[in-house]
Amino acid sequence: MSDVLLAVGTRKGLFLGRRRGGGEWEFDGPHFNAQAVYAVGIDRSASSPRLLVGGDSAHWGPSVFHSDDLGATWTEPEKPSVKFPKDTGASLERVWQLHPAGPAAPGVVYAGTEPAALYRSEDRGETFTLVRPLWEHPTRSQWQPGGGGEAVHTVVTDPRDADAVTVAVSTAGVFRTKDGGTSWAPSNKGVSAVFLPDPDPEFGQCVHKVAQDSADPDRLYLQNHWGVFRSDDAGANWTDIGEGLPSTFGFAVAAHPHRGDTAYVFPITADSDRVPADRRCRVYRTSDAGKSWEPLTAGLPQEEHYGTVLRDGLCTDDAGPAAGVYFGNRNGEVFASADDGDSWQQLASHLPDVLCVRAAVIG
Repeated sequence: MSDVLLAVGTRKGLFLGRRRGGGEWEFDGPHFNAQAVYAVGIDRSASSPRLLVGGDSAHWGPSVFHSDDLGATWTEPEKPSVKFPKDTGASLERVWQLHPAGPAAPGVVYAGTEPAALYRSEDRGETFTLVRPLWEHPTRSQWQPGGGGEAVHTVVTDPRDADAVTVAVSTAGVFRTKDGGTSWAPSNKGVSAVFLPDPDPEFGQCVHKVAQDSADPDRLYLQNHWGVFRSDDAGANWTDIGEGLPSTFGFAVAAHPHRGDTAYVFPITADSDRVPADRRCRVYRTSDAGKSWEPLTAGLPQEEHYGTVLRDGLCTDDAGPAAGVYFGNRNGEVFASADDGDSWQQLASHLPDVLCVRAAVIG
């Protein structure tokens, strides 16, 4: 089995887990003690992986750090790498997402921020530039913050085309570019906004997370404030696939890394009752692109459970042949599956609130 790195960002620091081959997990941390870590990226575009971390210090403010030795040492730029230009009149509150663009654009890393903006780096995350066409989008004056703020919290890149990028904005919805960020269009047709007077607006949806199918990059899965949706045309149109779930409210969605039509969600009871659906700790998996869903419970707590999984609290790795699936919750628990979600083990407990998890094969 491959060596796997699991990064767990919490409200009070970063914890790093290593599994060497088929051995036991070993954790260290916290790194960035007392800092909230909402964003972690693992860039494998060079010979050695680079870890990227968005730290948020209550005293020093937000910053982006990187490590080229799997967390043994960390580098912070002398000047802020993500900073709003003076003419925008804005200041950075938080980095919500750090997304290496992948093989179509080696060395490119995107950062999604609050206030809602997208930044692009061409040096593996050492310096970033504001993507102005999205910041200056004509609909921006009508964007409204969600419960977690107004943020670009999801970035999806097309492995076939470096100019095709999809982002999700809370609470403006999905926006896409096909020309490398020169122009952006809302892409929310079919995604409902039950909390608005017009439930089918062009934009204004409260999208919580978007994941890309591994076999078909044009197939996307979307967890909305209410509703789970699928697109088969890169986000131009969306279809409701929530039937069969105990609740269509939730935050997280992740796709299987090498099996098409397979995705995972963690249903939450309701926006007014943010605990696991039916107060049970269950991941749901579809193996047919949302036509049906099955609960995955083996090894998970069977008693009443109250650990909410946030938007970046669920992920997969690309180990094979079976994928690793991971989630962390606001109880400070981390669970892992080495067999596509069929069975689970608890890796950690009593951590601070888990804000994000990221995993990757590193050896």
